[in-house]
Amino acid sequence: MTTLSPENSLSARQSASFILGLHTLVRTEAWKFLTGYYSWQSSQDERLTVDSKRRKNYEALCQMYEKIQPLLENLHQNFIETRNTITHDIQKLYDKDPLGNVLIDKKRLEKVLLLSYVCNTQAEYQQGFHEMVMLFQLLVECDHETFWLFQFFLQKMEHSCVINIGVGKNLDTLNNLITFLDPVFAEHLKGKGAGAVQSLFPWFCLCFQRAFKSFDDVWRLWEVLLTGKPCRNFQVLVAYSLLQMVRDQVLQESMSGDDILLACNKLIDLDADELISAACVVYAELIQKDVPRPLKDFFL
Repeated sequence: MTTLSPENSLSARQSASFILGLHTLVRTEAWKFLTGYYSWQSSQDERLTVDSKRRKNYEALCQMYEKIQPLLENLHQNFIETRNTITHDIQKLYDKDPLGNVLIDKKRLEKVLLLSYVCNTQAEYQQGFHEMVMLFQLLVECDHETFWLFQFFLQKMEHSCVINIGVGKNLDTLNNLITFLDPVFAEHLKGKGAGAVQSLFPWFCLCFQRAFKSFDDVWRLWEVLLTGKPCRNFQVLVAYSLLQMVRDQVLQESMSGDDILLACNKLIDLDADELISAACVVYAELIQKDVPRPLKDFFL
């Protein structure tokens, strides 16, 4: 790495993260580089300065929130409703491991989610964010790290998991991709299977979190998405690969939209590396074809 230019070194690191995955011992620190919390070219002293700045900024946001909370409660009905939704969602989280040890601090998690809702006007709270932020809390020790990792993750992902920004675009592109690569399946999905693809929005809202057998698998896929390799918006190729797992059954049984959705919801306990490999095969197939301009702009 040290013999490479900064640009090539960055590409090599991202490629290594994409191909090999991250060892659990370096995952916490590596995530700060993958998300943009730290610059790849930063020194240790610079990183200490950045972390201190992020901590102070987080504390300032907390103080601001405490000051305006009464105003929000009195003037914004949406705030009270959203706060109640966050509290309800967090209470439903199972917070213990198989041995009964507490994994997460629900009060701290609620604080981070409320602050994110108030401060991030682009990504209003949506059900499922509590599960995503829980994984960030498991990665790091401090609340300011959890908060900023989540914000940077959303930015790096181009808000593709946010309902009112990226999810609709993902679903439309998924439909277009099926039409381009698998016309027979597309025809069924437009007919008897109508509505099935649009109902798969939880895949994107949760970044496929519920499809895997372990948190390590979830982190593994998210790390690949953060590298931007082998292409932008890799999440749509992942969704296409998931649909291909039920394709034959759907066609053989001539499933309706509701039945397709049920079959897709049974895709759980998956292995991340196998799904990533399948999506890479789809990408390799895609680039061999004369891709329509909208798909090319989206992926390439």
